[in-house]
Amino acid sequence: MFSPMEIAAVVGVAILVFGADKLPKLAKSAGQAKKEFLIGQAEADVAAEKAREEARRTAAARSDAPPAPAPAAGGAEQPAGTTTATTAPPHAG
Repeated sequence: MFSPMEIAAVVGVAILVFGADKLPKLAKSAGQAKKEFLIGQAEADVAAEKAREEARRTAAARSDAPPAPAPAAGGAEQPAGTTTATTAPPHAG
C-alpha cells in the first residue's frame, strides 16, 4: 500500500499545514464523519432492500391478476359508419 517513508511525509506536511495541536481534533472529526457515513450507508441499504421487496411484491401481484381482455377478432375496432371492405381498382379497358 504505502511505504513508511510516504506516510511520514504526509504526517509531516499535515503537521506543518494544520499545526500539531489541531491534528487530534482533525483525526477525531474524520473518524466521526466516517462513522456517520457508514451509518447513512447502512440506512440507505435497508431502504433500498425494502423498495426492492415492495417492487417484487407488486410485480408478483400483477402477474397473478387475470390478463386484460383481448381485442375482438379482426383487429382494431372500426369507427361507426365506416366499412372494412375494399374495392378493386378499375380495369383498363
